[in-house]
Amino acid sequence: MSFDTKAVSSNWSFPTAVRFGNGRISELDAVVRELGSKRPLVVTDNGLKDLYPVQRTLEVLRAGGLEAGLFHSVKPNPTGTNVSDGVDAFRSGGHDLVVAIGGGSALDAAKAIALMATQTLPMWDLEDIGDNWKRADISRLVSVIAIPTTAGTGSELGRSSVITHEADKRKVIVFHPKMMPNVVIMDPELTTGLPAHITAATGMDALSHALEAFSAPSFHPMAEGVALNALRLIKTWLPVATLEGDNLEARGQMLIASGMGCVALQKGLGAIHALAHPLGALHDAHHGLLNAVLMPYVLEFNAPVIEDKLELLGRFLDLSIPTAAGVIDWILELRETLHVPSTLAGIGLVDIDMDKVASMGVADPCAGGNPIALDQAGLKSILAAAQG
Repeated sequence: MSFDTKAVSSNWSFPTAVRFGNGRISELDAVVRELGSKRPLVVTDNGLKDLYPVQRTLEVLRAGGLEAGLFHSVKPNPTGTNVSDGVDAFRSGGHDLVVAIGGGSALDAAKAIALMATQTLPMWDLEDIGDNWKRADISRLVSVIAIPTTAGTGSELGRSSVITHEADKRKVIVFHPKMMPNVVIMDPELTTGLPAHITAATGMDALSHALEAFSAPSFHPMAEGVALNALRLIKTWLPVATLEGDNLEARGQMLIASGMGCVALQKGLGAIHALAHPLGALHDAHHGLLNAVLMPYVLEFNAPVIEDKLELLGRFLDLSIPTAAGVIDWILELRETLHVPSTLAGIGLVDIDMDKVASMGVADPCAGGNPIALDQAGLKSILAAAQG
């Protein structure tokens, strides 16, 4: 049985409290009060601050008698400076809750701001290595309400933030189990204004999460099932959401798929992300586009050891050729349909230090989830193929 999401208004609690449905943004002031807040800080990016989703958010909060502030100094690849500036704004404004609204960049920055608002240690001490997360003081955590306006990273359902360390020129995964937002409002109406090229790039990001999680060799049958269903939804609805931006059914299904992809990635990620992180940090390129370009080249690299999995995926997606090659062909066709470039050169990356990127990729935490053990030579071979 499938649901017409245009007609659905539903709450669920997996992996946190979610309020899904068109127009659910109107409940924001009530949710803020339920969490005991009077002075929320809305965190978004500079490109979104004057657009309908953020203005509607501020309207609902202020109409509800709440003293809402706005912080919008967040780059497309959020930096440590963005987070520290946000913490300063939170503290100086006497705020008591964070409302995160936007795409993955804004949500990642907002979650990090909320976490760091009550910490004394540097954020980099909470990098997702070993038990670093145990260093955090969780006695006075700030609540977060997340409102996604893109269907890509699924950060609204994640326990980490990806932040660029400017001095080191690398992306750092900052993790803590308590970074999961307290409440998520998934309102498809807030995503209809997203341009087609951003819808495509962010949707391919969601696809990369689900695909790498499904392919990861670790044993997590629940996450694998979630990844499979996310892939099914993306195959059906990403082209529709991209080509018919006002289609609320497609927008809603993609929000669901994006969240599912993020939930699934706890099973593991791999070479797509291990390479996209250093490329993004060094070249300030769009994360979703990087994933989209790298995806088929990484699949070809991994195919010898995941042929059975890709055949299963091909059958589940009802591909005409349910094989590893058939899955790769589907992704290539999808990129063409969405007008996504096929090479790194096609997105403007023409002067890549492959040795440096490969070295950083091997050290990236995502490298450990790849089906084939990654070394510098293997990552350089993927980069060479993707360069074009």
